[in-house]
Amino acid sequence: MENQLIKKPYGRIKEDIISLIFAFCAFLSVITTIGIVIVLLVEAMDFFSEVDILKFFTGTKWTPTIKPVQFGVLPLISGTLTFTLLTSLIALPVGLLCAVYLSEYSSAKLRSIVKPALEVLAGIPTVVYGYFALVYITPLLKIFFPSIRTFNVLSAAIVVSIMIIPTIASISEDAMRSVPKSLRLAAYGLGVTKFQVILTVVIPASLSGIVSSFILGISRAIGETMAVTIAAGNMSRLVNWLKLDEALLEPIQTMTAAMVEIGNSDVTGDSPAYKSLFAVGLTLFIMTLILNAISQVIKKKFREKYE
Repeated sequence: MENQLIKKPYGRIKEDIISLIFAFCAFLSVITTIGIVIVLLVEAMDFFSEVDILKFFTGTKWTPTIKPVQFGVLPLISGTLTFTLLTSLIALPVGLLCAVYLSEYSSAKLRSIVKPALEVLAGIPTVVYGYFALVYITPLLKIFFPSIRTFNVLSAAIVVSIMIIPTIASISEDAMRSVPKSLRLAAYGLGVTKFQVILTVVIPASLSGIVSSFILGISRAIGETMAVTIAAGNMSRLVNWLKLDEALLEPIQTMTAAMVEIGNSDVTGDSPAYKSLFAVGLTLFIMTLILNAISQVIKKKFREKYE
């Protein structure tokens, strides 16, 4: 009895300490996020006090370190959106099909081997992916597209797709496996095929998780820097979407690559060129924030709760 009275307060103290550590970590992450947003806003507003915000978002030339200096962000936005769209067209269906196979068709033993092997791809450094695209993927594409440039959008999109497929497949597979087996059995009881069960029961029931994996994968593609810089080059140009077949074989410059270029240049800290780094970062932050907001809306709308 005395031992229980001694141990109980100690257990409570331990729980309180653990709770405080978790609360501190959560508070620290929130404060860090707020700090980053404040820095972006303050520096971006300082930049827009020197450069017209309308010209920034409508200008078609981006030459912050080359005279005549121009700060039109449209080439960076068009390059980022083109690259992200192409990456999504490759990675999203492939990742979803991988998840369907792992969840519905593969055996438990095979899944235990394939899924960890697939997730290893997410741990490879992005610079390795970039050089892989430059050394192997681009020469392979040159067989089918002789006019392709050494640095191009297509090879960058392919290699980043390989990079984000494990994320999409893993999260989507977890969402599909969380669907109760009773729903599948009920569908089989109606006499439908396995493929029809997947299309009409499993995917709709796990749609919120699948969409979340899509948004996470797309967000990573938007924020990717090293692999894109190495594979797609660093040429700022407005992508002609009317001639997309030709544009995909040419180099581009994404927003993240432009930020790296400015950060590595010899511009001074109080120059408009340096401050434009924060304006581009704020624009990229708003784009990813919109994606996350869309993800939250879809998750709330399609979330399924099972007992």
